[in-house]
Amino acid sequence: MAGKYRVWRHLPHQSYQQRVTSHAHPNLFPSPNIKTPLHSPNMSTRRTDVGESEPLLASNHSQSHNNDISAFLPGDKDDPRNWPSLYKWLMVAAIIPIDLSVSWGASGFSPAMPDFAHDMGISQQVATLGLSLYILGLACGPMTLAPLSEYVGRRPVYVFSYGVFLLMLLATSFVNNLPGFLLLRLFSGYFSSTTISNFGGSIADLWHHHDTGPAMSWFLWAATGGSPTGFVLFSFIAQGRSWHSVFRIMFYVCFAFWVVMAVALYSLGETRHSVLLHARTKANSDGSTSHVDSQVPDELKQRNPKQLFSHTLIRPFRFLASEAIVQFGALYNGYLYGLSFLFNGAFHMIFGPSGYGYDTIGVGLSFLGIVAGVSLGLLTNTYQERHYQRQIILANHQNVPEARVHLAKAAAILLPVSLLVFSFTADPNVHPLVPIAASAVWGWSFYTLILMTLTYTEDAYKTYSASALAGIGLVRNIAGAAFPLVGRKLFVSQGTRNACLILTAMSVAMAPIPFVLAAKGKSLRKRSPWAAEHEDENEDRED
Repeated sequence: MAGKYRVWRHLPHQSYQQRVTSHAHPNLFPSPNIKTPLHSPNMSTRRTDVGESEPLLASNHSQSHNNDISAFLPGDKDDPRNWPSLYKWLMVAAIIPIDLSVSWGASGFSPAMPDFAHDMGISQQVATLGLSLYILGLACGPMTLAPLSEYVGRRPVYVFSYGVFLLMLLATSFVNNLPGFLLLRLFSGYFSSTTISNFGGSIADLWHHHDTGPAMSWFLWAATGGSPTGFVLFSFIAQGRSWHSVFRIMFYVCFAFWVVMAVALYSLGETRHSVLLHARTKANSDGSTSHVDSQVPDELKQRNPKQLFSHTLIRPFRFLASEAIVQFGALYNGYLYGLSFLFNGAFHMIFGPSGYGYDTIGVGLSFLGIVAGVSLGLLTNTYQERHYQRQIILANHQNVPEARVHLAKAAAILLPVSLLVFSFTADPNVHPLVPIAASAVWGWSFYTLILMTLTYTEDAYKTYSASALAGIGLVRNIAGAAFPLVGRKLFVSQGTRNACLILTAMSVAMAPIPFVLAAKGKSLRKRSPWAAEHEDENEDRED
């Protein structure tokens, strides 16, 4: 099988031949991956011990040709995984504020919503469309923006897409009519989704599979903590200011983040492997596309636009229709993210003038419980990661996605408990710290369950995880757009206690999901034509 390439994964103290895996990126909404080429019997089987810096990709003749330009070789300076650790974390640190600000674009509007409704002469229900349409844009963006990184790399997608979002944000601060405002909110969400479609892939570009845990934990902290932190921050900004001023300040903050990100990305360099290898091969060839494609490994070849976008738009729906694991993940993600944005309006009714009587800042401070819970999840995930690594070793480096659900089982139980306590204590007759403490437990469960669905799906589908996660992400953001609209009517018509009890019942119905995955996950994967390909795969080696 001339021209076919093996895909290698690094694990400490393992031989070169043992380090094999798929090239799946743990993106939330990336472009779908291509199936890894089958093992070729003609590939060299010579054992060579290598160090910690071994890259992901190596060709069948890379051991004897150190100048191979179509694959990353051991110690290759062009491989982002060989960057110094400081450079990797500098890139992550530059993107995390952008990831936070994506959610701020939604929740940052909520404290200014009463002034917006009054200024426009509309009801609070109609004003909520400004939140929901932004989140709907977040749902649509990754499906079409993510594939562009396969052609131009991650840097231009980050910088250009977020730059357009800034222009939309600036225009929003001057618009004075409802249709124009709602249209700008929709496209603001669309173009701000750049981190949703790329951040997970950037982390996979920079680290080997087993080393992505810490960076992914921070990524998920920003993704889940963005909504409550945005409400806290912008409640201080919105106090005594018009909604136009809130959007202008949001623009200034986001513009500063964008400058830092752009400087970091263009100082440190591109990370998308396929783009780097394609450019290097082209630079050392006659420049013809056919010659370049013949040199680049199959799993990294750039697909034509029709093939690329057809996979992006169609395959996620196939996973949603037929894969139980993806359906479980979509249910949990949709419910949890929907609830997190529903709280933007619900907390105003509970802790605001009609409830506990707090002003805009007081309502914002009530979100500190959720912020604390999500941040605690970042810390407890270090225990989850150690548990996962131990199970991988005990399983002789076999694929064990079930090791990812260890803490999630506790979170699935605590989630309805926290909502039940909140439903009976979110009352002006009870000290506000009690429901806020209950919301902190909800925040921890929220983070832990979201991280579980991400990592379990990634481990289960590997090569096809991009499509699986794209389907989950689509449902999550559609639910995030719908819940604030439906939830406000629910709280107004049923009252806080009954509304929270209904939400509690929904969480009880989903509580068995982590337990089902732990007990029956292997059976579910064997029934899946996509996951079954990786069922007997060794974490070090792909036979």
